[in-house]
Amino acid sequence: MEESISGFKRRGSWGDIVEHGERITRALRDAGVESDAFDEWDEWRPKSHERLSQDVNEKTAAQASVAEGEGEKAGKKPEEDLQNAGRKLSESYEKVEEGDNEGAVERWQDSIDYVKRAADSASRKALRAVEDTVYRKVMTQLAPYYFDNELISANVQRVTRGAAEDEQFSFEVNVNDDDLKAVVSDRLAEYEDAVDRWHIDTEKDTATAEAAEGVEAPQNDPESKSTTN
Repeated sequence: MEESISGFKRRGSWGDIVEHGERITRALRDAGVESDAFDEWDEWRPKSHERLSQDVNEKTAAQASVAEGEGEKAGKKPEEDLQNAGRKLSESYEKVEEGDNEGAVERWQDSIDYVKRAADSASRKALRAVEDTVYRKVMTQLAPYYFDNELISANVQRVTRGAAEDEQFSFEVNVNDDDLKAVVSDRLAEYEDAVDRWHIDTEKDTATAEAAEGVEAPQNDPESKSTTN
């Protein structure tokens, strides 16, 4: 592992960079980090059963995507908001006929708000479709797969091609808080001294057991995964 001002960098096989991500994750957890940002990082980092061009690609595209707007967060489709806009506009006309100008303006404003929210949701959806296509087809050919939030900035890329066992990757991870970064650095050094052989986490394959036993295997907590070399 190389350590510099830009972060902790490891170059090697897929197993090597998976281990690198696991060590940093363990160091953060041992340092007491618990947050949504940590969970996002833990979900994105490369896993032993994943592939760069498929799994990490998809997770990076999702992480880089345009955030949800208010309408999407409320679970409303643009069509629903447009229907509500029409209803509020009709109510506005009724208020005018009743002589309730204040009520008419209020319903009119509600109608405009629904139209704005519908347009926002539709435009965000369209942007995501474009982003997804551009990112998957173009950007991943030109730039590393990257991750960025308030806790971690990271990028991973394939540096050599060939047979699966010969491929080499580069994985650089930076902890954005300098004080926490120093703690993580100390933890990583401890692991280097104390851990002779790191066991990479792997997904537990329960399909064979289920078929043999004729029962559904219990769902395991992510922290209780089986390990292998």
